[in-house]
Amino acid sequence: MNKEKCIQYLKRNLGALPEAFASQESNKLTFIFFNVSSLDLLGALDTINKEQVIQYIYSLQVLPYTSPEVKVTGGEPLNAASCGFRGSHFVGDKYPTTNALECDHMYLYDHGHLAMTYTALATLRILGDDYSRVNKKAISRALALLQKSNGSFTPVAADTESDIRFIYCAATISYMIGELDEHGSRCAWNIEKAAEYILASQSYDAALGQGPGNEGHGGSTFCGLAALSLTNQLHKLKRKDQLVRWIVERQHSGFQGRVNKDPDSCYSFWLGGSLDILGFTGLLDTELLKAFVVSCQHKIGGFSKYPDHHPDPLHTYLSLCGLSLIGDENVLPLDSRLNISKRAATSAPFS
Repeated sequence: MNKEKCIQYLKRNLGALPEAFASQESNKLTFIFFNVSSLDLLGALDTINKEQVIQYIYSLQVLPYTSPEVKVTGGEPLNAASCGFRGSHFVGDKYPTTNALECDHMYLYDHGHLAMTYTALATLRILGDDYSRVNKKAISRALALLQKSNGSFTPVAADTESDIRFIYCAATISYMIGELDEHGSRCAWNIEKAAEYILASQSYDAALGQGPGNEGHGGSTFCGLAALSLTNQLHKLKRKDQLVRWIVERQHSGFQGRVNKDPDSCYSFWLGGSLDILGFTGLLDTELLKAFVVSCQHKIGGFSKYPDHHPDPLHTYLSLCGLSLIGDENVLPLDSRLNISKRAATSAPFS
């Protein structure tokens, strides 16, 4: 792997992305996470302006709005289910980046998003922020309001998609704001119902789908396993040995995400991380996997999903995560459950 070229690619992405990414404006915070966490894994965080990134992230925090009437009569903020972080400033104005934990205005359709809240908290953690400006109480309440009766979550306060990905986001968010640890749960949402949904999503081949009745998939398998582990419920998983076999059989050179698909560099993390959570990384063919992932590095430094394709921030980051899990000397160790470096995960207690 050409480490220096990869660092230059990541720093360039933080300044500007190619025109083709314009349609992804609402996901801007996710791309910031991919690039910042990649730089962290490469030991290059000191090459960027960390405070500038922190300030930008806080400007995306959707704070609770309590109308004058509610302040008098009592009750929840009008946007209680929308609190968290949004992906960019594509809707509404910047929120205060000071220590304010409420705001004096609210924009229609201005919602936090579970994936953005996860990536915001993860990136702040990586950059050394102490979460003193995060309204944890509002985020905790939003999680409870976003959980559905079947245990899954919608990512925003609307009748929209809900599946295993957002259970993972909820679990990581709760862990990072100090509501989950090895001693138990202090979550406002129902972790047992979430586990029931995950276990009901196990397919005939023991892999986990996006939801009950869906095909088993590498990405959803990781999300379900990580969520069960973070909520101290991994012991509830059925057919563990069959699942381990399914994961191992997905490695050809790199990993394929599901049966009859081509190997893709990102599954070096999704499925490598799954084996890590289950305690079976020793079953990986590390040399074969490393050769495939490194073959996906483009001449400009980033990684693509397949060899000889254009690179992008997602596949660059997840390729580095996969390399970390097999002990590549260029990449720092990864906490696979939170999908951040072990350095960031253990730098201070989560609270």
